[in-house]
Amino acid sequence: MSNEEIKEYVTSIAPSATFDESGEWLNSMVEPGTWKELALRLRNGPLHFDYLFCLTCIDWKTHLTVVYHLSSTTHRHTIVVKAKLDTAKPEIETVSDIWRTAEFHEREVFELFGAVFLHHPDLRRLILTDDFEGFPLRKDFEDPINMIKL
Repeated sequence: MSNEEIKEYVTSIAPSATFDESGEWLNSMVEPGTWKELALRLRNGPLHFDYLFCLTCIDWKTHLTVVYHLSSTTHRHTIVVKAKLDTAKPEIETVSDIWRTAEFHEREVFELFGAVFLHHPDLRRLILTDDFEGFPLRKDFEDPINMIKL
């Protein structure tokens, strides 16, 4: 399947999606509100993106970007889907019910960046203690012990 066909399919579901083809894979930026429906259709539709192999987050100081890497083991194509989140209230729907691998990755992003994955079945810390304050991978995080500032 060509990038043009993938772009056409994505824009049929998320009309405001934008694309970047400058890297190895097709990148798409979508609105957080359209992500869940798009994810369902990417997984179950004709493109059959059945494998979420990476989910991470980027802190740009002004906003957070959640990044999903998806592949189709059937058609052998890959797409990167990104969603921009408000730093003050970083929320997006979980996709752990669509791709099981997201369950662990969403917990990690929640713990380290503070992004909340709505309706996640078990959104709790993985590494840090329950009384730990702040999100250590955010650029505004201040660690008084290590004195690292970005």
